Amino acid sequence: MGRHHARVYQELPQTELVGITDADRDRAREIGSEYGVTAMEQDELLDVVDAVSIAVPTRYHYETALTAIENGVHLLIEKPFVVDPDHGREIIDRAAAADLRLQIGHVERFNPAVGELMNIIDNLDVIAIRADRLGPPVNRQDDISTALDLMIHDIDVMLTLMDAEVVSVDASGVLNNRYVDATVRFDNGTIGILTASRITQERVRQLSVTARDCKLNLDYESQSIEIHRRSLPEYIENDGNVRYRHESITERPTISNGEPLKAELESFAEAIVDDTETEVPGEAGLRAIDVASRIDQVAREQDLSRAHSKP
Repeated sequence: MGRHHARVYQELPQTELVGITDADRDRAREIGSEYGVTAMEQDELLDVVDAVSIAVPTRYHYETALTAIENGVHLLIEKPFVVDPDHGREIIDRAAAADLRLQIGHVERFNPAVGELMNIIDNLDVIAIRADRLGPPVNRQDDISTALDLMIHDIDVMLTLMDAEVVSVDASGVLNNRYVDATVRFDNGTIGILTASRITQERVRQLSVTARDCKLNLDYESQSIEIHRRSLPEYIENDGNVRYRHESITERPTISNGEPLKAELESFAEAIVDDTETEVPGEAGLRAIDVASRIDQVAREQDLSRAHSKP
């Protein structure tokens, strides 16, 4: 993700890409050369920038964020925010004390289809939300669970859509939680059903909302929404043969497509320039971490219980 952040910062009119740093020196020089900037040591970079994106492995978010704060640098931290929620709280408090903007990299919030969905559901009586985020194994270091790495995107979107408190979590997983199913219940009666997988040989990025009078299907990748209304099931008899027919009215709202990462970094830059709260503040990152961690823990406990029950 760091490479893409560098590209977007170079493209945005609000920002100037000054430099990059990476523990892999060769990689830093390669990307620096690609975008015409200097590959620097971390301390050197923090001396000359106003803001940074932290796109390092999650276990290093805490120490890297504190170093940026100590140097008076605004920071965007890629998801998941932190491993330890106490570390996240410290980052939030120290950034606020230093009057620095902090944004968490939940990029799907900036997907144009998600923005349109948030406008639509304001007037709906939502019953359930379902999200499927599936794909094959990735060729990178995988040091966190699928719930925290993949499912957390949909957890953040779901929490934002619901604006309600989570009252219970149930989950199960297989292959060390590389495939996880979860059910989340909210205090307003709505349920969320989520599936995330790192072992599925098909890439799926979809979310649906069931309301009393319609169903909405969102595709993150095509940035599209379908709204199904007034479903009319019936049986038709023709020459003694009976068949089933199901018709519904389908609406497809017009959505101006765009790159979510570009919208995310533009929002971050504007919050700094305008001295306003970021669109995805640290508190949102902590809330998503809390739910994802609960899902991961319950799924592991269920897996352990099954293992112990086998003869």
